[in-house]
Amino acid sequence: MLLAHPAVLDDLVQRYTALEQALMTGEADPAIRQKMADVVYTLCVSTGTRDIDAALVAARHRLPGARVEDDSAAPVG
Repeated sequence: MLLAHPAVLDDLVQRYTALEQALMTGEADPAIRQKMADVVYTLCVSTGTRDIDAALVAARHRLPGARVEDDSAAPVG
C-alpha cells in the first residue's frame, strides 16, 4: 500500500479539525458539508481505513513526534 507523506496527512487532519469546528458552531452550509465529506474520504483513502476515527488515528500515528507506544500497557505505580 502506498503511504501518504506526513505533510499531506498533517494538512488533511488540520483541514478536518477546522471543518469540524465550523460544523460544530452551527454552519450548515452545504459547501462546508461537501468539503468535510471530501476530507473524510481523502483521509480514509490516504490511510487505508474505512471510517474517520480509524483514519485520524492512523494519520496522527504517522505524523512527526507521534507516540508509538500505548500508555495503557505501561506499568502503574
